Amino acid sequence: MASTNDLKNGMVLKLDGGQLWSVVEFQHVKPGKGPAFVRTKLKNVLSGKIVDKTFNAGTKVETATVDRRSMQFSYVDGEYYVFMDMDTYDQIHVDTPTLGEAANYLIEGFEATVAMYEGNPLSVELPASVELVIKHTDPGVQGDRSTGGTKPAELETGYEIGVPLFISTGEKIKVDTRSGEYLGRVNS
Repeated sequence: MASTNDLKNGMVLKLDGGQLWSVVEFQHVKPGKGPAFVRTKLKNVLSGKIVDKTFNAGTKVETATVDRRSMQFSYVDGEYYVFMDMDTYDQIHVDTPTLGEAANYLIEGFEATVAMYEGNPLSVELPASVELVIKHTDPGVQGDRSTGGTKPAELETGYEIGVPLFISTGEKIKVDTRSGEYLGRVNS
């Protein structure tokens, strides 16, 4: 149990009959008249739904202990993605809905942070950007410039993104995992 005065961004609370909510932001408010309160923005850990909730200052809230571990992606087993804990070599299976958009950027050997609660995976967080190889893209044509225009390119993971016209098959690029945008070439 913790007090609403102890809230921090990223803290996970157990509310509404055991649902897990992550604190996105919070604000302590002391109005000139009446008691102080805490205004929060909470995100449901499983569904991703964001709600605003207000608590009286000093109210006790139940916290959930979420274990965040650095794990390495090993392979895909049907609809499950298998991650291995690099310390214990334990393997966990994460289903596709839990993984979400992160599945578009995973290749064997990538490291990710897996958030777990009571042995169940809640979410997988990738680094802000990853380096991937272009598996296929149409060749550029004479007159292509480094500014303006994009074309579709298939990454080694099978995911398709838009890249500038001068990018060719086999090149290694940097991709933003939050937006799926091309960030630049990787010089190797």
